[in-house]
Amino acid sequence: MKLVYCGTPHFAVPSFAALLAAGHEIALTVSQPDRPVGRAQLLTAPPVKQAAQAAGVPVVQPEKIRNNFEFRQQLEQIQPDAIVVVAYGRIIPPWMLGLPRLGCINLHASLLPKYRGAAPIQWSVAMGETVTGNTTMLLEEGLDTGPILLQRERMIAPEENAVDLFTVLAEAGAPLLVETLAGLEQGSILLRTQDHALATLAPILTREDGRMDFTARTATELLNRWRGFQPWPGAFTQLEGKKLIVHGMRVASSLNAAAQPGQIQIEDHCLFAACAQNTWLEFTEIQLEGKKRMAAAEFLRGTKLAATRLG
Repeated sequence: MKLVYCGTPHFAVPSFAALLAAGHEIALTVSQPDRPVGRAQLLTAPPVKQAAQAAGVPVVQPEKIRNNFEFRQQLEQIQPDAIVVVAYGRIIPPWMLGLPRLGCINLHASLLPKYRGAAPIQWSVAMGETVTGNTTMLLEEGLDTGPILLQRERMIAPEENAVDLFTVLAEAGAPLLVETLAGLEQGSILLRTQDHALATLAPILTREDGRMDFTARTATELLNRWRGFQPWPGAFTQLEGKKLIVHGMRVASSLNAAAQPGQIQIEDHCLFAACAQNTWLEFTEIQLEGKKRMAAAEFLRGTKLAATRLG
């Protein structure tokens, strides 16, 4: 097929490569503009642009697409069979949805209708899901509401975090996308309408999502959120008026039944925090504001705590 490929981050690179390997012609790659990256704020091309340039595929990076007449003319001249969208980061306007004969095909990293939105991988882990997967769907004007084409499940191991799943689902989504295009061309895929009553949302993350609420959440819930919110916003709280980032944690056995949520307990050079419903977390690696990241035992050896509560 003749395709236009819309994608930006690393997650979208395996699918780009798989489509080329399957013999499809990517007439144009659409990616977001170069952005400043890192402490030096060096202007850096997004990963999909880098992959396209390495493959000799033309790239455009419009800042806006909804009312971009020049961009619209460019796509109309190509007359693609399908527009493939993988983590592009822009809402596809109606004129693009109706342009290709097979529509706009999206790879979404959740089992729709669960976790519609910008951060499906992070929220599926944060909510304690044990199964996730990829969905290919036909895009429409609603947020991830279009008909489902194909789905493939994947278990979430208890020790996995969002970073792990990004890599796994990116690689697993690539052959699913190739299979989807083949099925659409052959007419062998039956579109399935989503059950909108079962929909859940996965909104873009904010810094506050990483704040630990020991009163409202159990140890397992806080651990899942920490796993889901890697590498950002992670998990943090306050200790003696300073920000405490928790880089490592695990659910611990119940300690003092009379402890209030947020209360600290130290035993055998281990740092524990009481959570909701008489559950406990052990902090294994932490970083207090103004200090380096270190093991909790090392922190306790060099710090005399005056406070007995977090938050």
